[in-house]
Amino acid sequence: MTADKPLRADAQRNRDALIAKAREIFDAGGFFDLRFDDFARLAGVGTGTLYRHFPTREALAEAVYHGEVAALCDRARQLQATLSPAEALATFLRGMVDHIDAHEGLARTLATLMADHSEALTGGSQPLEQAVTDLVAAAVQDGTVRDDVDAGAVMMALHGIGAAHDRPNWRAEADGVITLVLDGLRRTR
Repeated sequence: MTADKPLRADAQRNRDALIAKAREIFDAGGFFDLRFDDFARLAGVGTGTLYRHFPTREALAEAVYHGEVAALCDRARQLQATLSPAEALATFLRGMVDHIDAHEGLARTLATLMADHSEALTGGSQPLEQAVTDLVAAAVQDGTVRDDVDAGAVMMALHGIGAAHDRPNWRAEADGVITLVLDGLRRTR
């Protein structure tokens, strides 16, 4: 399958079914208990179809990850188009905490599967970092956010929030960190 050639409709449906089922199983945290061949059956496709689209668990995880990043980037663009810059940034960051909380199993599965393929995660996160950069830049231009803090610091805070998910009071602390980040970014008049 080449990147240049679009998939036939049935092949695209199979690929989408595999990604959707993987996302569901990742969220539930049961991917490692499942034989890869059994996964094909659960997704409603043949084993050959699974291996044709995703020859390894890592390839499947990477596709799920890229889909998640694309959805988050779309969300950032929607917020930027409909809210003031400061509101768009705050809503996106708070939504990221919701996303991390709702998809803990997905995050853990992806992190485990992709541990030896960090270049796929690093490269795959660049669109998300660009989306955050765009949100921050719009708020800077609007005059509501300081111009001496870049999106990298915001991304680092998001990574830290995700990494601390095992803490007993994680949700309240994560919301507090986002409030702290937003307060720290706010330009004082």
